[in-house]
Amino acid sequence: MANTRTDAAVADCESPSALISPQRRNIIFGAVLLGMLMAALDQTIVATALPTVVADLGGAGHQSWVVTSYLLASTIVTAIVGKLGDLFGRKAVFQVAVLFFLAGSVLCGLAGSMTMLVASRTFQGIGGGAMMVTAMAVIGEVIPLRERGRYQGALGAVFGVTTVIGPLLGGFFTDHLTWRWAFWINVPIALLVIVVGTLAIPSLAKAAKPVIDYAGILFIGVAASGLTLATSWGGSTYAWSSPVIIGLFVGSVLALAMFVWVESRVAEPILPIRLFSNPVFTVCCILGFIVGFAMLGALTFLPTFMQFVNGVSATESGMRTLPMVAGMLITSIGSGSIVGRTGRYKVFPVVGTATMAVGFALLSQMGAATPIWQQSVSLFILGAGIGLCMQVLILVVQNTSSFADLGVATSGVTFFRTIGSSFGAAIFGSLFANFLAGRIPAALVASGAPARAADSPQALHALSPEMAAPIVDAYADSLGTVFLCGVPVAIVGFVVSLFLKEVRLREIETASATDLGEGFGMPSTESPEQILEVAIGRLFRDSPEIRLRSLAQLPGCNLDVTQMWALLQVYRQNQVFGTATLTDIAERLRVPHEVIAPAFEALIHDGLVLGTAGRLWLTQAGMKQVDAISALIVGRIVDKLAMSSSFEGRPDRDQVEAALERIVHRMLVQRNWTEDRSELADAG
Repeated sequence: MANTRTDAAVADCESPSALISPQRRNIIFGAVLLGMLMAALDQTIVATALPTVVADLGGAGHQSWVVTSYLLASTIVTAIVGKLGDLFGRKAVFQVAVLFFLAGSVLCGLAGSMTMLVASRTFQGIGGGAMMVTAMAVIGEVIPLRERGRYQGALGAVFGVTTVIGPLLGGFFTDHLTWRWAFWINVPIALLVIVVGTLAIPSLAKAAKPVIDYAGILFIGVAASGLTLATSWGGSTYAWSSPVIIGLFVGSVLALAMFVWVESRVAEPILPIRLFSNPVFTVCCILGFIVGFAMLGALTFLPTFMQFVNGVSATESGMRTLPMVAGMLITSIGSGSIVGRTGRYKVFPVVGTATMAVGFALLSQMGAATPIWQQSVSLFILGAGIGLCMQVLILVVQNTSSFADLGVATSGVTFFRTIGSSFGAAIFGSLFANFLAGRIPAALVASGAPARAADSPQALHALSPEMAAPIVDAYADSLGTVFLCGVPVAIVGFVVSLFLKEVRLREIETASATDLGEGFGMPSTESPEQILEVAIGRLFRDSPEIRLRSLAQLPGCNLDVTQMWALLQVYRQNQVFGTATLTDIAERLRVPHEVIAPAFEALIHDGLVLGTAGRLWLTQAGMKQVDAISALIVGRIVDKLAMSSSFEGRPDRDQVEAALERIVHRMLVQRNWTEDRSELADAG
């Protein structure tokens, strides 16, 4: 076992994270962060621009597809791009993803019709989804384990930030430049990301040829696209009883059945069907779908209400959605923090879905005369309900799935949340188009207004209040009915949440409860061991139990603090740089070598280190002590996990312990242990 752990440590030391300087690491992170920002921003930036886009390009019945096409494309590509990174290297895939996104942005900016815009958004979504997944993989390969949680947390926060600034930027560009600048703004940023990424990101090693579930990706893509098209076109472009809509529904159901059949037979399914035997996972997927449905459905059409009914600018409509976003952020962070401290989670989705139902009911009562404070309260209530569910679902799934299923279970809930977002935008759009089509002809006749007033908020509010009133009422009634249709969806979520089983959460994963990105459904293709690595990295950084003084006091430890510190310095220096000298260690720590020399001389005297020609090497006895330190740390972590009922069962426990042994040995190599120099001084 010792040799296995040592080999794993040596292999990890050959990875870029062990040798990249902090300055270069931060440059890489900056490029990756900008890529993530662009990809996440384009999920919401178009919402406030949509009314103006429709006025410019036409196609009001299909405006939701500007949002839906991006979401569907990015969702489907996340299922494959992680393994393409294994096959061709993360750097190459990241560069291609940025090029896809850049090309899609240019085409969106040049779009002359709604059809071209939707097609370009699909192209952009492919690049955006690939960027988000590959960005996380790059961080995983160039950032040391002890720092990875902090960096990934910063990337995750991008999702929360873009939910706030997306509608604001979209409105600003629409009012002061043109809606096309919501896409043109990506061009200089993407070019910068390509240049910095090419120069800074190392050529990361390729993995063994992965098994890619092409059939599963194909069938789930066909099923999701078909159902979204059917719900979007039904009742507007085609009658619900038309052969096209019936064919789409039948084809989607058949594709879904084939997906289930394929996933139950392939070696590495993108969504193992066995996961649904866990009722907690099933309930979380349904709730994730409903949360995504509510969030994107509301965010997509609230600016339309505000611009047509309230007569505000695109920028101001973005400002008016902030109470909803504030509600989401406050309750998402708050609920995650409370769950992390208490381990109790069921109350949050129960209360959250009930609050969502109340929020949608309040929104359905809004009209042209509704004061802004009342509108803001209604939006805050809806956002608070969504936020109460968002953070908890990922946390619950990670803590109730077996270790082998951590990655696919997390991505499964994310997948359902994003598909729910697509359906929310599509179904809200279809309902809106149907309701509005039944009211606008009569409103135009009653007002005597030109037909353009029904398509453009600027043209509508250029009319006199009396002439505009019938059209304003038609929009208010149509969107109010759409929001009312959200109430039964939230009620279904409330009923489903009552069946959510509550189990005690694993202590090690609750440390990640406040990572904002997880709640906002950040795509992930991480393996179970990679997820565990982040948790261990936080534990090494934050837990007083993983300190030299604590470890030296444990039974089975034969070294004092000074000896442990010096031994690990030699081990790390040899593994990372191939050779260790007292001078090199002193220069890295920025201390005179005379200060630390006695500690290393004691190791040589005790036979743990061999000093030859100024170089320091671990003896066999010294290597055994390193393995013993690793075993002590693994024991401390396993003791924490063993306190949880979800860690019972030998097969899962054995898998976790084996992974911990590999991870901890890599941590011993990557960690400087300089934070323990105060303990060394005390011991001296």
